[in-house]
Amino acid sequence: MKKLIAFISIAAMLSLGFSNVVYAQDAAAKKTVVTNDSSTVAKDSTAADTTAAVSTTVTPAAAQPQSFHQILKDKFIQGGPGFMASILLTLIFGLAIAIERVIYLSMASINSKKLLREVESALNSGNLEKAKEVCRNTRGPVAAIFAEGLSRYDNGLEDVEKSIIAYGSVVTGRLENGVSWISLFIALAPMLGFLGTVIGMVAAFDAIAVAGEISPTVVASGIKIALLTTVFGLIVAIILQIFYNYIISKIDTLVSDMEDTSIAFVDLVAQHYKK
Repeated sequence: MKKLIAFISIAAMLSLGFSNVVYAQDAAAKKTVVTNDSSTVAKDSTAADTTAAVSTTVTPAAAQPQSFHQILKDKFIQGGPGFMASILLTLIFGLAIAIERVIYLSMASINSKKLLREVESALNSGNLEKAKEVCRNTRGPVAAIFAEGLSRYDNGLEDVEKSIIAYGSVVTGRLENGVSWISLFIALAPMLGFLGTVIGMVAAFDAIAVAGEISPTVVASGIKIALLTTVFGLIVAIILQIFYNYIISKIDTLVSDMEDTSIAFVDLVAQHYKK
């Protein structure tokens, strides 16, 4: 799972770098086209006058709407590379951990009642090794707890209960592994956005002090940085919060299933000891 987190993080960083390269190439291409057009106009003034006359009579074509990706990229650049990149990193690492947890928890979910029936069938036939093999061949925390309890079967019911309780705590810790990092990124993303807001407002007031007057053109750039960093920080926090709540709900469901199934397993073992 750690390799999966590293792979997702590297892929996201490469995608961001590729987007910046494409953006730079597009800007360079537009600059080249503008330069060539200027040279052509300088060489042929008559053609330029004719084009200007035509442009005054023909209605200009409507501007093509930008794609969502292009708009997002433009706003990211306008917000400033420093704070926007740090907010993007919180999203990348937070999503990497969240996706790893979702995959892990999905694989940990099994039909515990079916597993309990198979173990009961093996114990009823007096085949303890078969019951252990069934648990070893089944993935998930419930099967691991059953296997731990069956390994203490010969030591008595009390040892079986203690091993189940102790190993249950270990399994629960594994299920919750990495969740605290997601909560950290949820808190960190809007905090970085608010920090960008404060710095943007300070830059706006500095511009006012230099200009000696208040005008929209003077304060526009600082306020834009302030608003964009806050917006992106809140969006990242919302996305990660959705994943966090889903993961917590999934963990609670698994823990509840583990507790119910463990109680049924202890009762099953107790019945066999009475026999």
